[in-house]
Amino acid sequence: MTRILVVFAVLLVAAAGSPATTEAQPATPRNPTAPADFVVLSDIDSTILHDIRYATPHNFTGEPVAGYTEPLCILTRAAADALSRAQRLLLTQGYSLKVYDCYRPQRAVDYFVSWAQDIPDQRMKAEFYPRVDKTTLFADGYIADKSGHSRGSTVDLTVVRLPAATTAPYVVGQPLVDCAAPQPVRFPDNSIDMGTGFDCFDTLSHTFDPRVQGAQLSNRLLLKDALEAQGFEFYDSEWWHFTLADEPYPDTFFDVPVDRAAVHPR
Repeated sequence: MTRILVVFAVLLVAAAGSPATTEAQPATPRNPTAPADFVVLSDIDSTILHDIRYATPHNFTGEPVAGYTEPLCILTRAAADALSRAQRLLLTQGYSLKVYDCYRPQRAVDYFVSWAQDIPDQRMKAEFYPRVDKTTLFADGYIADKSGHSRGSTVDLTVVRLPAATTAPYVVGQPLVDCAAPQPVRFPDNSIDMGTGFDCFDTLSHTFDPRVQGAQLSNRLLLKDALEAQGFEFYDSEWWHFTLADEPYPDTFFDVPVDRAAVHPR
């Protein structure tokens, strides 16, 4: 009987583990402060227009995205200064830049991955990916587990003719229209006609898709030339996507939230 009790006690200690192995370890903070050279774009250039889609339900997931606590464009100072230079040139031609997304925290990228794996959730398919099977989003390159946006020098944007027209806001539940439909039909966006809406999962979004001609191609080139002149490189599968070639953090993916407090701690 005594031997049985001793064995039972040993088993209990083994199951519980020693204090060294069970003591809670400090967790990596999910809300660290951004690097010192991360800035809020509107602080650098207040003339650039904003439509930060992932802080709203009007995006391919249908709801505000994790990590976007404020509708801000945050960038490295180098990228923000380069955008401001491009803006000054476009203003002389009667246009303005408008940003859709800038720095994107890793938690938002993780959110996109989880959304893509949730195949039944296709509430925004009719607008953002009407011709794409959601099961192929990874293979087709529309969703990935890392994004250049998380490095702070990549931006999604368009061009607006001035004075900027006002547009009706998106209302959850409103009828959705194909992002590749003619501009007068698709969601009202005061962007000049680029051939598709922002975040359109379609080959028509490729910068030099041969079906894009005339004014639509000229508009894409207007954006491309203005940004390339300031050191940005374009992504040929998304007419709206540009990365500063000489980016300060080419190998670092940050996870601070899109929040002014993360850039300028109070």
